Amino acid sequence: MTMEAERVLREEEVGQLAELAAQLRVDAIRCSTKAGSGHPTSSLSAADLLAVLISRHLRYDWADPGNRGNDHLIFSKGHASPLLYAVFKAVGAITDQELVDTYRRFGSRLEGHPTPALPWVDVATGSLGQGLPVGVGIALAGQHLDRLPVHVWVLCGDSETAEGSIWEALDKAGHYGLRNLTAIVDVNRFGQRGETELEWDLDTYRRRVEAFGCRAIVIDGHDLVAIDDALGRARQATGPTVVLARTLKGKGVADIEDQPGWHGKPIKPEQAEQAVEALGGVRQIRVTGPRPEPVAPAPAPDRRPPELPRYDKGAKVATRNAYGDALRALGSRADVVALDGEVSDSTRSDRFAEAHPDRFFEMFISEQQMVAAAVGLQVRGYRPFASTFAAFLSRAYDFIRMAAISRADIALCGSHAGVEIGADGPSQMGLEDLAAMRAIHGSTVLYPSDAVSCAALVAQMVDCTGITYLRTTRGGHPVLYDNDETFPIGGSKLLRGGGHDHVALIGAGVTAHNCLAAAEQLAGEGIEARVIDLYSVKPLDSERLLDAARDTGGRLVVVEDHYPEGGLGSAVLEALADLAVPAQVCRLAVRGLPTSGTPTELMDQAGIGVSAIVTATRALLARTS
Repeated sequence: MTMEAERVLREEEVGQLAELAAQLRVDAIRCSTKAGSGHPTSSLSAADLLAVLISRHLRYDWADPGNRGNDHLIFSKGHASPLLYAVFKAVGAITDQELVDTYRRFGSRLEGHPTPALPWVDVATGSLGQGLPVGVGIALAGQHLDRLPVHVWVLCGDSETAEGSIWEALDKAGHYGLRNLTAIVDVNRFGQRGETELEWDLDTYRRRVEAFGCRAIVIDGHDLVAIDDALGRARQATGPTVVLARTLKGKGVADIEDQPGWHGKPIKPEQAEQAVEALGGVRQIRVTGPRPEPVAPAPAPDRRPPELPRYDKGAKVATRNAYGDALRALGSRADVVALDGEVSDSTRSDRFAEAHPDRFFEMFISEQQMVAAAVGLQVRGYRPFASTFAAFLSRAYDFIRMAAISRADIALCGSHAGVEIGADGPSQMGLEDLAAMRAIHGSTVLYPSDAVSCAALVAQMVDCTGITYLRTTRGGHPVLYDNDETFPIGGSKLLRGGGHDHVALIGAGVTAHNCLAAAEQLAGEGIEARVIDLYSVKPLDSERLLDAARDTGGRLVVVEDHYPEGGLGSAVLEALADLAVPAQVCRLAVRGLPTSGTPTELMDQAGIGVSAIVTATRALLARTS
């Protein structure tokens, strides 16, 4: 099919598209009714849009979903999965039997909301407001890095335009001039509990879209000719396009069309049978849409170990500086990209930006979009590193959670963690991040204590699967290790101790240094303290903990610059419980609300400073002697 044929819909094809749209509606009803759950009305409203898109504009080789030249189709309104799976049937990707008999069933890959268990699904959707931000990341990769004629099509619901992340996405799409991105908004005016905020006020939608630097095309979402014209114009646009399609929820089923109270409710079998008959019955239309242009295979990434920065032992270097240095070194790999939330001079990702400006994307103060763009970039095969203050990643937590469901491989760095940051005060202190990141499915959580270990861990993050989180500190602390030391993920380091230790002091990051200082003071009192740098928080070095518990009679002091819930101490206790190891564990953590002050003052106030560790150790020994 030529590009001209894609742009101009011939009159005789309108009937064929109408038949396909009817099939999509019928199949959406059939599978959701058989399952007894789902969102058929949300699918019916967008069927005409998808019929035109897959027949005439989506360039995709369904037999080769990994083709670099393929367009991308994202259902930001993931609850309309009956429509998406009906599309997959229409293009021959799945069978009618799989669609009708397995939708939403245990063990089926046709889940209630789409996930990459299906090879034609790039990312998991269903948490509204996320598909379009991820689409921005994919479009960034296609236009600015791959420089290929791939187009990203995102089907959005009108309800999710109440999410701020949608507007973050349109803002960044406009900023980066993403001509390869089209959002199709299904404006059917009904959300879950009733009318949407703007209902069918298409003019207000248009003005909002245009205010973010995007082109708005307003159409009747059931007019096949108008849909085709709009999608053709979007493909030829010079910037991002938003097609605002006025539709009827439940379109094609007279009893429920444009009626409230039907969101998320399947149609009962008898009524569904009548609806299918009214729509012309079951069809088995097979669609052959346009194919992608041939493109060259992606170049193999240079996987040689980077030339990591080297540091003098004893020199005071902040781990955030080591992160920036190591990230810059990793830039020798062409697949490594970096993003930041307008704090790159603090996180030190600006060092990557200086060396590799074409692979650095500034997301400004849009943490949700930053994480979503990272997910989109990895869809196209890149290895993204996204950084901001640890505290601010909490704004993007749902995006991180969904990234794990998407099986995304992304690296996150949270700087300025804990009370150690000093005078900025509690609003800037990441004190919940270890708990949050540990809770993410399949995540890796790292907390280096010096520059050498930080650089070594950053180098390993590039090839980690899943969500990998690195916690860095603001202040400079002495380099503890030789440059050639190795730091396997899941390991730890013994900083001090032998076979006759009375107690083990366990820390990470700044508290590893506090533990060392406390051990030195305790040694003057005849108390031998083992010091463990637990730089890998998840996975945890259980063997090291087991040895420490056995050698010290179970006396462990865990010190963390984090709230007590879910952090380092919790990780240690969970590991000991799994090992069924009896232990007397004293947990020192930030239990009160911090204030401004110097790092030393704040750590002392929180009870994680050197004197607090010494006092807690004495008390533990007194209780257990």
